[in-house]
Amino acid sequence: MTIAKFEVFRAVVDLGSLSKAAESLGLTQSAVSHAIAGLESEFGFTLLTRSRTGVALTENGGRMLLYVREILKWNEQMVQEAATIHGIEKGVVRIGTFPSVSIQWIPQIIKRFSEQFPLIKIKLFEGDYDEISKWLTDGTIDFGFLSLPAAKSLDVVPLKKDKLLCIVPDTHPLYNSTSLSLHQLKNEPFIMPKSSIDNDVRRILTAHKVKPNVLYETSEDQAIISMVQNQLGISILPEMILYRLPQNVKAIKLEGDFYRTIGIAAPSFKNMSPASKKWINVLKEWLSI
Repeated sequence: MTIAKFEVFRAVVDLGSLSKAAESLGLTQSAVSHAIAGLESEFGFTLLTRSRTGVALTENGGRMLLYVREILKWNEQMVQEAATIHGIEKGVVRIGTFPSVSIQWIPQIIKRFSEQFPLIKIKLFEGDYDEISKWLTDGTIDFGFLSLPAAKSLDVVPLKKDKLLCIVPDTHPLYNSTSLSLHQLKNEPFIMPKSSIDNDVRRILTAHKVKPNVLYETSEDQAIISMVQNQLGISILPEMILYRLPQNVKAIKLEGDFYRTIGIAAPSFKNMSPASKKWINVLKEWLSI
């Protein structure tokens, strides 16, 4: 068994197909198939099932993947540490991110980071809070952005309080309000975020015993904004999502200190790779500007 075969196995699982893994690794598809077959032969059981729609882990493959990710993580850290000893900054950083962070923060941070560390590669994995938590647990990513609190098994660093705001259309009686109480929203037609952002919104509504008149639920932020624009109801969303509101939609602050706390989480900040630690330092520097 070799590190190269493990890298092929991880790429096939992450990308969902042999052809995509081959393209990502700069190999032929037959070389990828040969590497997987070699691993399966050495392990003595099947790791993947193949179909027209792609590949899927077998139960045994899933069990092995946990160890493969751990081996590759420590191998990468060893390579990075050796490079650091030689005065070379190199490596790979795998980051879990959700849409508003991807849009508002990531491009500027990557630009700043790449100027300082051009040999360190960045790989982004975008999902919702639940997916990012899973990726942290199974080793897919080195660290990820989350809305806190996170699982107790993770190390976390709070970064920003992102206000939760109410959005209403210009035809709504509340449109000219400068602030709103949650109880004013009690009987209003409401569009509930159906992604993990839903956790932030439901949390404040439940804490204040407010049950809105939920008419629609959707996981797409822009769909919620469009539905509000078309007078189908009002909603509550984090301020970072509301960076490009239509002219006939207004974001109104809520009375009280309501926000989601955006933070970064990792299985262990102490045991992070040198490249990951550098990325987080650049992130903190950028946020402090």
